[in-house]
Amino acid sequence: MTQRRLSALLAVLTVLAAAPASANDTSAELAAGGLVLTRSDSIEMRSEDLYISEQAVRVRYVFANTSGKDVTVRVAFPMPDIGGPGFFQSDVSIPVDDAPANVLGFSTQVDGKPVKAQVEQKAIATDGVDRTAWLVANRIPLAVHLGGVDEALRALPQARRDEAVRLGLYDPDEGGVWVLKTTYHWLQTFPAGRPIVVEHAYRPSVGATVATSVGTEYAGEIQDKYCVDKALTDTVVRAAKADKDGNAPWVDRWIDYVLVTGGNWKKPIGDFRLVVDKGSPKNLVSFCGSGVKKISPTQFEMRRANWRPEKDLSILLLVSHDAM
Repeated sequence: MTQRRLSALLAVLTVLAAAPASANDTSAELAAGGLVLTRSDSIEMRSEDLYISEQAVRVRYVFANTSGKDVTVRVAFPMPDIGGPGFFQSDVSIPVDDAPANVLGFSTQVDGKPVKAQVEQKAIATDGVDRTAWLVANRIPLAVHLGGVDEALRALPQARRDEAVRLGLYDPDEGGVWVLKTTYHWLQTFPAGRPIVVEHAYRPSVGATVATSVGTEYAGEIQDKYCVDKALTDTVVRAAKADKDGNAPWVDRWIDYVLVTGGNWKKPIGDFRLVVDKGSPKNLVSFCGSGVKKISPTQFEMRRANWRPEKDLSILLLVSHDAM
């Protein structure tokens, strides 16, 4: 693995220095989300209970089959796309544990029992064509984010390397440039007249800076996305003014979650509950939502009834130096 690729894979979560944030001081996060169902007019999502923190995303669904007979459909969990031209030119927060297919440690249970899911991986070249078969035939690992890919491409005979370039799979300066699309899926039977509980969990990809953008010249870049309000801004500005070096004692971290998959079901989500855990009472948090209430020193709750999400969730965590 090249040093460039290695640095791109490390989750940049260590505070390097208290300095104003800029584009070069950040790592990007990968957005994941919920389950996707093959279209069915028979199945409703009665409830969704979602918990998000820096360390874990946990979701508990209750589904009901209203058709009067058992229905079996395919359920899928799409992982975030990884790779593509320029993807590794900046730091990318990927919680790598040498699992080629399961970088987020995804797991699922149905009615308390683990589900063994199938994994589908596709390598999409820069022209949008699926080139999985070519890579497999030439013994190139599909996991473009792990070690061995660039080395395997460089080891190809010159004619095959030239072909990889023509096919949009290889750039001599960047290495492998395809997009890896990974989906976990399984066939699930939804019995008539009995709700079932589906739970899944994974580690989120967390973006980060070496300082906070709130209250600085860069605040406009995050204001709307995370609904940063005046009270939060004032808190950060006061803390910065009280510091002898003028630096606020927090760093920014971000978590994105794809909520709109909840709109794929027969009816709106009957009962939706979100809990965002900021991790430490010294941390601050901001995200877009109405009716949010504090339910513990670190947790914030939002509830909705008969809700069909129209936009995804973006969470800004201001992590205190003392909490790291």
